[in-house]
Amino acid sequence: MSKKSRTADTPDFEKSLTELEQIVERLELGDLSLDESLKQFERGIALTRSCQSSLQQAEQKVEILLRNSDTNSKLETMPFSADDDDA
Repeated sequence: MSKKSRTADTPDFEKSLTELEQIVERLELGDLSLDESLKQFERGIALTRSCQSSLQQAEQKVEILLRNSDTNSKLETMPFSADDDDA
């Protein structure tokens, strides 16, 4: 399977996250039937797993980039803080 076809088959992270947020809102309202709530919950679990997988892949790519950019091939991880943003 080529990267291009894999990307086309993989849901977009932002779209998945937005859909997950909408599902949470609908479930929190409590207006759904039990059957529909279960369907939405199941969809939410699938979206959560998809988002987690996307985040893990992104983390691995960042670690590879950090490893390749270090002259000693020594990987150092640092916690991310939005306060560190230069913008």
